[in-house]
Amino acid sequence: MAETLPVIVVGAGPAGLATAFALRQAGIEHRVLERGPNVGHSWRNLYDSLKLHTGRHLSSLPGRPFPAGTPLFPTRADFVDYLDRYRAGFDLNVETDVEVTGAMRQDGGWTLDTSAGPIAAAAVVVATGIIAEPVVPRFEGQSSFGGTIRHAAEYRRPAGYAGRNVLVVGCGNTAGDIATELAGTAATVAVSVRTGANVVPLTLLGIPIQYVAYALRGLPAGSRRAVAGVIGRAVRLRRGPPVLPEPPHGPLDSIPMIGYHLVDAVRAGRVRIVPGIESIETGAVRFTDGSRASVDEIILATGYRPALGFLGDLVRLDDTGHAIRTDRVTSADQPGLFFVGHNYDSIGGLRNIARDAPLAAACIAGLDIIAAGERLADESRGRRVHEGAG
Repeated sequence: MAETLPVIVVGAGPAGLATAFALRQAGIEHRVLERGPNVGHSWRNLYDSLKLHTGRHLSSLPGRPFPAGTPLFPTRADFVDYLDRYRAGFDLNVETDVEVTGAMRQDGGWTLDTSAGPIAAAAVVVATGIIAEPVVPRFEGQSSFGGTIRHAAEYRRPAGYAGRNVLVVGCGNTAGDIATELAGTAATVAVSVRTGANVVPLTLLGIPIQYVAYALRGLPAGSRRAVAGVIGRAVRLRRGPPVLPEPPHGPLDSIPMIGYHLVDAVRAGRVRIVPGIESIETGAVRFTDGSRASVDEIILATGYRPALGFLGDLVRLDDTGHAIRTDRVTSADQPGLFFVGHNYDSIGGLRNIARDAPLAAACIAGLDIIAAGERLADESRGRRVHEGAG
């Protein structure tokens, strides 16, 4: 018989840990299930040189700032250590090595299929994050390539790339980081850009650009775009025209590339910008402009989608693959279903988590299903005691 709890949180990255803290603050019984062996499993497996593009003051989780001495832009190691300390400091109830594989509505609540057996809950919070499900496109002819094609999720460090011709596909922050790092090791590095990218400074007069975006968040959209335009014109006067193709949308409409490390590498001739991929051949790639380049390794910095597969067709998805919600956290399709860590904009994903975790806990606290879930949990415990006595 399935164990029953008031709330199950799926995922123990920053979103899951923040939600666990918020639920504990609200006095709501819960359990966090994490598919990996540690909290922050996805973060632990990102490339070694990763640094947050968001400042530490707007990247901490509720109830605990980063320790004194943490760099303004924490490294991956800093952030993983912070997650470990966050879990230990609040003694959060996380069960690792438990993967959620399915979900179904049952008796007004939820039953989750997990690698540890079925678990029933009155409410479920999906906190699987936005870096758990790599997007891996396929290209015409890639089976004949003969070289290595891997997603950026598998990239760790530049060791082993000496003498190799590398093509990085994508033009987001991960692509910029990896291409710039490899430029010091690989024989050649090119970045395949399909639609272009807005590039913004990491800091403005020493202030993280995220903080500027946060300060402007209350202004009307038109005013924010006007400020962004002024910043963009000032940057062009100082740094010259852009070297990356400009996309059809502005820097406020999607996450821009933050920092000029890739731009500087391109201007220095260490990285080359090429068009989108038309097809892949043996040892080479043909691009949409008809040009061709010899390539030994392709790194797909093509992003991630939310890890929502276990929900099946229970929820509708928007164009970005996120579940449709009635507000920031509440499912538009299913009662007792919430999402934390699924809002990602110029304010920063971590800052949004700090906002959304308490919101989800408050929504759950106001639901009658929690009282029902506690009754179900009591009944479940009673049944197990009775069965054990029998």
